[in-house]
Amino acid sequence: MDTTDNMFLETGFPSSREDSVIETYENLYEKKNYGSLDYPVSAYFLDLRNSYMNWIRWHWHEEMEVLLIQEGTAEIFTDDTSYVIHPGQGVIINQNVMHCIHSLNEQNCTFYAIAFQPEFLFGQKPSYLQTQYLLPVQDYHFFKLFMLDDKNPWHKRMLSSLNDAISVNMTQTFGYEIAAKGCLCHFWSELISRLPQPKKQTSTHASLDEQRVKQAMLYIRTHYAEPVSLEDIADSVHLSKSECCRCFARTLQMTPFEYLMKYRIFEATKKLMAPAAEPLSIAALALSVGFNNTSYFNKLFKKFLGCTPTYYRTHKVLSKDGDFVNCFDNLNHLL
Repeated sequence: MDTTDNMFLETGFPSSREDSVIETYENLYEKKNYGSLDYPVSAYFLDLRNSYMNWIRWHWHEEMEVLLIQEGTAEIFTDDTSYVIHPGQGVIINQNVMHCIHSLNEQNCTFYAIAFQPEFLFGQKPSYLQTQYLLPVQDYHFFKLFMLDDKNPWHKRMLSSLNDAISVNMTQTFGYEIAAKGCLCHFWSELISRLPQPKKQTSTHASLDEQRVKQAMLYIRTHYAEPVSLEDIADSVHLSKSECCRCFARTLQMTPFEYLMKYRIFEATKKLMAPAAEPLSIAALALSVGFNNTSYFNKLFKKFLGCTPTYYRTHKVLSKDGDFVNCFDNLNHLL
C-alpha cells in the first residue's frame, strides 16, 4: 500500500524543504498569503520544527486547508475534538474552523499542504453549481475536520487528486493553474458525493459558541497586558459573565480567566526567550504580561511549566536545554 510520502515522491517535487513559520495577526487570522485574488490557491511544505515548541497555535483562515502528513505523528485540535494523524493520512480543515496542531512524542513532523478558496472552483457569481455543490459544504456547520486515510479507496482517490494539485502548484509548469483546478474539482466531487447532508433544521449552538469564543480570544490577546476582568471579557462578546463561562467551558473546557492566565504565561515565555541586552527582572516581566503580583505570577508559571521563571530562563533559555518540551503541551494547545 502506498503511503502519502510515497505518493509525493512519485510526483517529482522535493520531499523536504524549508518554509516560513506559520504566524497570525492579532486577530488570529493566518498571515500567509494563499495565492492571489485571481488564483487563490497555495501549496507548501510545513515542518513543525520551524514553529514555536513544535506547535501551531490556535488560528483560522477563510480558505479550506488540507494537510497530508509526510513524516511523524501529529495531533490536530478544533474547539471540540482532536485527531491523531500518521503518514498515509491527511485531514481536511473546513473554512473558518479554529484549529491548532502539534507533533506527538517530541518527534519531528512534516506535512505537505494545500489551501484554497472553494469559490475558485465554482466562480464568484451565484450559480446552479454553487447551490448544488458548494453551499451544502459551507452550510454544514458540523463539518469541521475530515480525516483521510489511504487504506480507504474513496479517501485514496481524494488523496491522489490532492497530491496532484500540490505537485503542479509546487512545480508550476505552464498551465499549472488549470491543472490544479481540475485536480481540486475532482477532489471536491468525491468529497460532496459522500459528505452527509445536513438536516433542514440543525442546531447552530456549537458554531455560535465558537464565534463568541473566537471574539473573546481576540479581546484577551489584545488586552492581556492590561487589567482584565471576567466582566470585561463577557462584555467584549455581549454576554453575561455566566454565559461567557459556559461558552468557554463548552468550547475550550476552561474558564475565560484560565485562558487569560495561560495566555499571559505563554507571552512571558516568549519574552524570556527573546534576546535582550538587558533582560527584564522577574517583577518587570510579570508586570509586562498583566500581573501586578510577582508571587502570583511565579506560582502560576510553576503550575503550568513545572519550574519558576528564573529557573526557566537559566536552564531552558540560556542552556538551550530541550527537556522542557512536555511541560508546554497543556499550555500551547489551548492558545
